[in-house]
Amino acid sequence: MADCIFCKIIAGEIPSSKVYEDEHVLAFLDISQVTPGHTLVIPKEHYRTILDMNAESASHLFAKVPEIANKIMRATGAKGMNIMNNTEEIAGQSVFHTHVHLAPRYSTDDDLNISFVAHEPDFEKLADLAAKIARA
Repeated sequence: MADCIFCKIIAGEIPSSKVYEDEHVLAFLDISQVTPGHTLVIPKEHYRTILDMNAESASHLFAKVPEIANKIMRATGAKGMNIMNNTEEIAGQSVFHTHVHLAPRYSTDDDLNISFVAHEPDFEKLADLAAKIARA
């Protein structure tokens, strides 16, 4: 897409700090660097969100995630890694070209804060929701 910043990076119109590239996938350092080594892995073919991807393109993208994540871990000495995809604005997607964030983690005090609120399980509601999802 002509107005997509990631498509412009793929085309070489905008510079990036590449860490991996093949015919299907490009990985480069995120300019925000939430933590040192924060990398974006993107398909070279434009897909607005991960939900728009076909199985073949998704397999190319996700086959490279562990390889690139392991390289980041080795290079940075990180103790862990958050692997994330934000789909749609409500979930934090700000660039509408599918991308996976690889955010190395160094301590609980680094600049990435993700928290989940635990709820007491209602197994009947969970079963109903699981059945609804399975039928969809």
